[in-house]
Amino acid sequence: MTHIVHPILLAGGSGTRLWPLSRKSYPKQFAKLMSEESLFQASAQRLSGDGFAAPMILTGSDFRFIVTEQLAAVEIAPAGILIEPEGRNTAPAVLAAALSLAVRAPEALMLVAPSDHVIPDPDAFRAAVQAATPAAQDGQLVTFGIRPDRAETGYGWLEMSQAPSADFAPVPQPFKRFVEKPDSATAETMLNGGQHLWNAGIFLFSVKTIIAAFEAHAPDMLAQVRMAVEQAEQDLGFTRLAPEPWGQIEDISIDYAVMEKADNLTVVPYGGAWSDLGGWDAVWRETGPDETGVVASDSATAIDCENTLLRAEEPQQQLVGIGLTDIIAVAMPDAVLVAHKDRAQDVKKAVAALKAKGATQAETLPRDYRPWGWFESLVVGSRFQVKRIVVHPGAALSLQSHHHRSEHWIVVEGTARVTVGDEVKLVTENQSVYIPLGATHRMENPGKVPMVLIEVQTGSYLGEDDIIRYEDVYARGQGAKG
Repeated sequence: MTHIVHPILLAGGSGTRLWPLSRKSYPKQFAKLMSEESLFQASAQRLSGDGFAAPMILTGSDFRFIVTEQLAAVEIAPAGILIEPEGRNTAPAVLAAALSLAVRAPEALMLVAPSDHVIPDPDAFRAAVQAATPAAQDGQLVTFGIRPDRAETGYGWLEMSQAPSADFAPVPQPFKRFVEKPDSATAETMLNGGQHLWNAGIFLFSVKTIIAAFEAHAPDMLAQVRMAVEQAEQDLGFTRLAPEPWGQIEDISIDYAVMEKADNLTVVPYGGAWSDLGGWDAVWRETGPDETGVVASDSATAIDCENTLLRAEEPQQQLVGIGLTDIIAVAMPDAVLVAHKDRAQDVKKAVAALKAKGATQAETLPRDYRPWGWFESLVVGSRFQVKRIVVHPGAALSLQSHHHRSEHWIVVEGTARVTVGDEVKLVTENQSVYIPLGATHRMENPGKVPMVLIEVQTGSYLGEDDIIRYEDVYARGQGAKG
């Protein structure tokens, strides 16, 4: 029998271990790391179809339009998108989802999953979820354990009361304890012992069971999260959790808050391939190195290299490695990472060092995503800036003006509908329009294809917060970007 499961996708993280591709402004779950789909899109598709309800998404305000755009691109309509006022780890996020789901489906089963994992065989994973549903319906908190293939020190582990079957069938097993990230010797012992699995951070339980668990083990958090949900506001189809009670909630994972204290835990082994892509070494491994151990993107060339990852993110870039062994090299337009493969977990140290220097590259991509499209700076001077702006079909920027700059727009692809003061006109390829300082203006894309223009700004201050906003279909406030 197929049981309906309600997926809860956690998409609010801002990991640093895949810098410079993943940054706070655009974290790895939204990047196309392994295919033409982002990790978030692949996760949503994996948890769609027979046996699954529409997913609920938890994310941050900065990512809300990225979430809707990426879901629309794979034709998935979410059951809801909860906006966290600030990241408070997984425990409050899971509880907020449970309380929200309880309003319409108090008996529902909910599957909590990160949105940045790679699971190459979605059918096998869906089968494992269905195999776990009877235990969840019986009041168990089910966690999924991954068959380990190496003595990994970067993951937490799960200890079972008995070893899984030889074929690693997804049969619910008695759970013994969580094991923190081990040292290499301990990891080797657990790998050889056969009763330990990797902790994937994926859980299945009923709404009423997880709420009862918080009531027993984290009642203070339950009270605060309930307030944040009850006082939430609707905003353009998003549900914004109330910031005041949310800000008082402890920053803690669901493992620490509930799971390690509960006595109704069950583990379901999963024998298929899985990775959380927790570093560039994992990307190298999961991408599939050639016979010399090399992974090279289309814009990268390896000459006499071994066990090396070469990745250039822009087609106009060419990255060449010669005689490299055990090296990771990732080139972005504004930053380049070169590291020994054994030091992949130390990339976060580079991000911290760049932040200490005040380098914008630490957290911000050169491409800035907006609900209407995106822009990137091509050239920046003391009193001028040149941008490329891409506007989605049917999308529009806000009606706005600037105190400190004028702008010159040149359309290079598509057609723009441009408002300047009281005048509205169409501007097509190779045509331009001038926006005087202080003039109200707006650009829209009335066409069926993306519209691309080059914007030249001149003035004494060129910051994105120099905006007086008059009308905005995305209901952003004064000073919001774009």
